[in-house]
Amino acid sequence: MEIKITKTACPKEKPDSSSLGFGKIFTDHMFVMDYSREKGWYDARIVPFGPFEIHPASTVLHYGSEIFEGLKAYRREDGKVQMFRPIENIRRMNSSAERLCLPQIDEDMAMEILKTFVKCEEDWTPSAPGTSLYLRPFMYGNDETLGVHAVHNARFMIIASPVGSYYKEGINPVKIMIEDQDVRAVRGGTGYAKCGGNYAASNRAGERAEQKGYSQVLWLDGVERKYIEEVGAMNVMFKINGEIVTPALTGSILPGITRKSCIEVLKREGYTVSERLLSIDELEKAMADGTLEEAWGCGTAAVVSPIGELSYKGEIFTVNEGKIGDVTQKLYDTLTGIQWGKIEDSFGWICPLD
Repeated sequence: MEIKITKTACPKEKPDSSSLGFGKIFTDHMFVMDYSREKGWYDARIVPFGPFEIHPASTVLHYGSEIFEGLKAYRREDGKVQMFRPIENIRRMNSSAERLCLPQIDEDMAMEILKTFVKCEEDWTPSAPGTSLYLRPFMYGNDETLGVHAVHNARFMIIASPVGSYYKEGINPVKIMIEDQDVRAVRGGTGYAKCGGNYAASNRAGERAEQKGYSQVLWLDGVERKYIEEVGAMNVMFKINGEIVTPALTGSILPGITRKSCIEVLKREGYTVSERLLSIDELEKAMADGTLEEAWGCGTAAVVSPIGELSYKGEIFTVNEGKIGDVTQKLYDTLTGIQWGKIEDSFGWICPLD
């Protein structure tokens, strides 16, 4: 496909790696492509990063027809840049698009777009330890009408941001509050799709948790308020009496790519991994009797984040003495080692630009 590239006339100064944070600084360019039912996808272009116009009646503004993804490009020690499992993000985005009646993107075309865009912004990929270039593909419906219907016109875009750690704690254990009032999603809804509405619905509980000194909320299922689901920005895993347990993908949980990668690494290492229903009662018992040995979140932004404290209905439980566990550390070292090209990729997950 033809991708028109218009370079910025005013390139920005690259930031110091120590000031990156997460998602605060953006690169010089963005990718844009439009869709209509008559034309399909058309006018693929890379243009200078900046504001763009949107019609006041646009579907996304009134009915939330929007999906997004998150993945990263990494600079290796030899200076080359590579991505981690981008095809999985493309497939998940198409799954989200199907759920919200947005158009699909051909996998080969999407991969070509990603590679072309990352090459254009390659100089923005930082090299300091723990840093990367975060890529945010997103799609929204932009029919210029207030009628409620499946999307007829859409726009697909990619923006990029050089980033450091997602949490201010870095790889140090975080504190998580188990939410027992609000719910994030229900089976049959959009819980498995990566769409903005899921995150907007989580903000109230997240704000309450932050006010109490917690980094994130751990959600219970929306029907019985009984089963563990996921953390606000990550999937979650527990080591209980030697067994690795992670909530089963029942339709209300995002099928995380880092989650999938963790499971594959753990199984290769010989661990028993159970994807099953995990009740709050079982977890509370394990926290109380000490059989909860480790807990961690996993997602693109933070990779692996150890959980050092869990709070439920005002009761506080410390996990592994508030320290990162051996399994959590092993997962972090393995995944980041593959992502930055420091260890061999025996899984075939890496996608080099060349």
